[in-house]
Amino acid sequence: MSERGAWNGGQVRTDGQSDDVVRVAGDGVPMSDGVREGAGTWEDAGTREDDRIREDTARRLDRAMGSLGTAAMARMEERLAWYRALSAEDRSWVGLVAQAGIAAFVEWFGHAGEGRPTPSIEFFGTAPRELKRSVSLQQTVDLVRIVVEVVEAQVEELAAPGGAELLRHAMLRYTRDVAFAAAQVYAREAEARGSWDARLEALIVDALVRGQVDDGLHSWAAALGWTSAPVVVFAGCAPDEDPQSVIDGLRDKGRRLGHELLAGVQGDRLIVIVGGADGVKDAARGVVARFGPGPVVIGPEVPDLHAAASSARAAIAGLRAAAGWPDAPRPVLAEDLLAERALDGDEDARAQLVENVYKPLAGTPLLDTLATYLEQGTSLEATARLLFVHPNTVRYRLRKITELTGYQPTEGRSAFTLQVGLILGRLSVT
Repeated sequence: MSERGAWNGGQVRTDGQSDDVVRVAGDGVPMSDGVREGAGTWEDAGTREDDRIREDTARRLDRAMGSLGTAAMARMEERLAWYRALSAEDRSWVGLVAQAGIAAFVEWFGHAGEGRPTPSIEFFGTAPRELKRSVSLQQTVDLVRIVVEVVEAQVEELAAPGGAELLRHAMLRYTRDVAFAAAQVYAREAEARGSWDARLEALIVDALVRGQVDDGLHSWAAALGWTSAPVVVFAGCAPDEDPQSVIDGLRDKGRRLGHELLAGVQGDRLIVIVGGADGVKDAARGVVARFGPGPVVIGPEVPDLHAAASSARAAIAGLRAAAGWPDAPRPVLAEDLLAERALDGDEDARAQLVENVYKPLAGTPLLDTLATYLEQGTSLEATARLLFVHPNTVRYRLRKITELTGYQPTEGRSAFTLQVGLILGRLSVT
């Protein structure tokens, strides 16, 4: 017999001993005892063994689905406060989602090879739409994590002999892919919701600017979750930037300050509605800097969004009239621009000046005293001579005028506003 040995119904080693373990093919390549000529390679045998282990493990998982679902719900009850806060009906729906997730994993695990389909999160469709709206992305992640922990804790019992590592590896891949799929779904939902919210926001701002306050405005505000009060409206020039980036920046700033905020760019004008601020100064923080160059006018504070149309109207009228006061501060209150707004044709400003300046003084000596004082260039002595009274009497009457109107005749801006108010009052009674 040759050194290499020969095939003669059995395989003999070169040392003459019977070969019960290793057989040699015609080309001298060793083959395992379980592999016959033409039956495949070592790799084929390994693949078949992996497939067998996977199939056995999948069967074990299938039998254990009920107990795994029960364990997952018990773990959620123990670990997740938001789950405990759900109603009994919603908890049962979440339990069905968990069961469906486990079933989806078992089905996915049963597909052998690297060509396995990418895991989907269609099992979330088990829940009704109302529940899906109330479960956040973070809560979805919590749900998936609990299910994974429950399965992982029983890997040794669930896996077929030699399949524990295979099951762990499959779980890692499955949870990774499900996490990415869930993130994509929530991202698409967020984009769609963001686009819808942006349209609602634009509609609300436009309705307030137009003064069209009706049930539609309340519905839109409710859809956005607007609940803040009081409300202040700002008007100014829009910056030379992308309008959406300006609005997004304002909204982010408002969230950091704890304010609700709506904004809209209308041509070269930026309108910002701030809710929940502690006064006008608090509302102006972080908002004024986002406007473009030029005046920024603040409308009067109003109790709620329904009344914000008057604040918006005053702010926009003030923005139009602000050119009449080049040295106005930034920001400036619409109330401080009443005279300029009245001269610009703002009927609200005219009515307010007549109501606040002319009517409190009409029928009293204070009206003649104010008119004479302003006509005499705010000269105390000249006014006293023309009225045949002592200068101290004029001083007293000027103080009373300040108390009644809120404007001080001896101060330049106030004197100008009082002058316009007197003229408008005289015109209103002719």
